[in-house]
Amino acid sequence: MDIRRKQPIGVELVKRGVVTESDIEMALQYQKTHSEMKLGDILYELDVCDPTTLINAIADIVGAKGILLTNNLIKINVTDYLPKDIAQKDKAIPFDVSNGKIKVCFPNNVEARKMEEVRLEVLKKGLIMDTYVTFSQQIDKILAMLNGAMSDQIDNSEGTTTTELVDSIIKTGIESRASDIHIEPMQHGIRVRYRIDGELYTATHIRPDKQQQVIGRLKAISNMHQEKQESQDGRITTYENYNIRVSSQPNIYGEKFVLRLLKKNTDIRSIFDLGYPGDDENVRKSFNKKNSITIIAAPTGEGKTTTLYSIIDYLNRPEINITTIEDPVEIRIDGLNQIEMGPKTTFSNSLRTVLRQDPDIILVGEIRDLETAEIAIQAGQTGHYVLSTIHTIDSIEVINRLRKIGVSDYDIGSILSTSVSERLVRRACPKCRRERDFTAEEKEIITKIMSRYGEEVDFTGKKTFDAVGCDYCNNTGFYERIGIFEILDITDEIRELIVRGASNLEIRDKALELGYRPLVVDGMKKVLDGITTLDELNRKIVLY
Repeated sequence: MDIRRKQPIGVELVKRGVVTESDIEMALQYQKTHSEMKLGDILYELDVCDPTTLINAIADIVGAKGILLTNNLIKINVTDYLPKDIAQKDKAIPFDVSNGKIKVCFPNNVEARKMEEVRLEVLKKGLIMDTYVTFSQQIDKILAMLNGAMSDQIDNSEGTTTTELVDSIIKTGIESRASDIHIEPMQHGIRVRYRIDGELYTATHIRPDKQQQVIGRLKAISNMHQEKQESQDGRITTYENYNIRVSSQPNIYGEKFVLRLLKKNTDIRSIFDLGYPGDDENVRKSFNKKNSITIIAAPTGEGKTTTLYSIIDYLNRPEINITTIEDPVEIRIDGLNQIEMGPKTTFSNSLRTVLRQDPDIILVGEIRDLETAEIAIQAGQTGHYVLSTIHTIDSIEVINRLRKIGVSDYDIGSILSTSVSERLVRRACPKCRRERDFTAEEKEIITKIMSRYGEEVDFTGKKTFDAVGCDYCNNTGFYERIGIFEILDITDEIRELIVRGASNLEIRDKALELGYRPLVVDGMKKVLDGITTLDELNRKIVLY
């Protein structure tokens, strides 16, 4: 990267038509009271033009590549390739590695000596540096995340008692909307991470001399055996409105703990608030069919249980007897008979008992084996409506998964009414997202994918957003998640294919003819509606 230029960057930007002379004058006025900021960062702050165009122009002027670097574009663990102290000092973010090259991003006003220091550091790992620049604001936010943006909220100071420290970690997790807290012994201390909106963020590091006290305190409040150094499960019930499940697992440096934060009496969100496409007619078509089974399919942590609860809440009426079998009961709903699995019970045993309780609708937390599947099928064949989940990649793969655990083609075809697959994508933060037009490249990607499934795209009036980051979203650029869905309704034509043992490919072709659309279509619609971003969708289901 050659950072030398013949004329001031403001003059170059005006010559290229990126900004106007009045924009530069306004930026120079702003700089009088913000002397620590460089011109490019001020123009970005003032939002005088499209930020992508601006950073690409600045990058071209200084001889690098431009990028709007956000947390979701970082594909590697930064500190695996660059020591944390050098990343902080030189404001350098390695964000991707391929074919012997490592992409490293700097602020647009970076000094040559800092780049050279980083280049030599990554060269030690046998990698050639590919240089990118972005705005300083984005680098600072990512470095804050690297340093633990939430660490200031955790009382990890000298003199803090172990009780206060553990309490601070849990309360900060609750306040930060974390679904899980990871407390992990490492070689040089304990790392604390929070999973927020599906992503793990480092919150703080605890000195190694506190390890045994922290482990002892976690075991004490979780009702675990203190002496046993083996996997254990426990529960913390001392935090108002929260039921916290605790799992411990020994590793080479001690015992790792994962705390799952489950809010009591959570309001059930409607199926449409979750992002389910269509209207009441679509929901009635897909759900509430007697003598049948509906299955929600997705990998772990992609919202299957939440969707099940929303469907149950939609169907719940005083004249209907609904029974659920769960492991564990995560949300309690008035009017339902909810059964929690014990250490000596199984889904299949509980399901046998439930069938003698005169249910209309049965929710089975998960179909894990042939025995549970057969009893669920029996329940569906005897007039009940059964809802359950299964771990597969999409709604058509549900058929193959049932076949693999031993269910006959006849039983699948006769009883499966709907399979739904979903993923959760993060919403662009409403407080800090930066609106812009879709680029030509983005339009090409969206049009190409949508046309593959017969969907036309009109970009008129459509805007997208860049994830920026602020205090409201913990500097991630995203706040909360929404589902993207695909729905396979089992029509007579598809039923016939299943019964005669047709392959998934044949079933998919017929389903597409009949109106089925894969996850990517609903995802693209949510990108076009400005709910999420193309990069976030690509991170979740890999488009390009």
